[in-house]
Amino acid sequence: MKRWKSISLLLVVMLIAALMGACSNSTGGSSNKISVGIVLPTKDEPRWVQDEQRFKDALKDSEYTTEILFSQGSSAKEKENVETLINKGIEVLIITPQDGAAAAAAVEAAKKDGIKVISYDRLITDTDAVDYYVTFDSVAVGAAQGQYLIDHSEGKDVPLYLYAGAASDNNAFLFFEGAWSVLQPKIADGTFKIANSGEAEKLKDKQELSRDEMSKILGQVTTNWDPNEAKNKAQTHLTAVGTDMKGDVAVLAPNDGTARSIADVFASDGDISSYTVTGQDAEKASIQYVIDGKQSMTVFKDVRTLVTDAMGIAVDILDGKSPETTGSYDNGAIEVSAKQTNVIVVDKDNVQKELIDSGYYEASEFTGLK
Repeated sequence: MKRWKSISLLLVVMLIAALMGACSNSTGGSSNKISVGIVLPTKDEPRWVQDEQRFKDALKDSEYTTEILFSQGSSAKEKENVETLINKGIEVLIITPQDGAAAAAAVEAAKKDGIKVISYDRLITDTDAVDYYVTFDSVAVGAAQGQYLIDHSEGKDVPLYLYAGAASDNNAFLFFEGAWSVLQPKIADGTFKIANSGEAEKLKDKQELSRDEMSKILGQVTTNWDPNEAKNKAQTHLTAVGTDMKGDVAVLAPNDGTARSIADVFASDGDISSYTVTGQDAEKASIQYVIDGKQSMTVFKDVRTLVTDAMGIAVDILDGKSPETTGSYDNGAIEVSAKQTNVIVVDKDNVQKELIDSGYYEASEFTGLK
């Protein structure tokens, strides 16, 4: 009997220990639960590393927690990141898709778990599993780039070199759409002549292009957001053209990383007298290029505002409130409620005011500021 009593007592003790362990694990699980999961495309571009810190800072004084993962240019890794965050119990997912269409499967898995999805800076397409889109006015970005080229070109038959982002990124189409909308009338009237795209030349009399028509042009001038690819393409184009397509030229470069690479190529060609080249993102390296006269302009998208908007929507969701939006975007499946942020053109003349005086960068980070 004593032996059975000992065994019974041992079983009771083990049962109590197991229950306490379960309670302990349950409490630990809830305290380790992540409120907002964030998936960014790559650590290889300064823009996204800066965003990482700003997202962390945005929730610093909040009761909510976040975890940020990078996809490193891989849609498969992006899907894996989303699954990791789902398993950590997130309630809101903020994601910048590597490929707008490929990301659909990942966010659909999140949606099935009742997670609210915020598409950040780039739109996820062809799915109804996107709740909100936080963005800059991407068409306005392209229009600002195109207008800058118009404002800084003189005479007729100015050679125009077109470059675009990745065909897998919906934003690349929006940027190009905006640029084409203002450039096309000036191509049609002979102010510009297209130097590096037979497809664009075929469509030069058409102001509004279909997605398929833009796809054909992007197929010839895409940089895939890769500075090396942009450099190689620019070298190929300059080698292929005659001196009539050189001299004083205009260059539509989609972002700062590609702009610097393309600018270096054009600067090294002895038959290029001068070039006006666009950019966007206000990367530090490009601001130095702007100050030094190597890059003409950049479109400043104040990501501080974008991060604030994205986190504002996330916190509203977590607090049970209805987030405020300012418009919507058609992603091919639904109209996605959107919050848009304005953009600012920055060149040599206003770099001090817009980027230094506003506290975005420190003057000590650059040389040659006036």
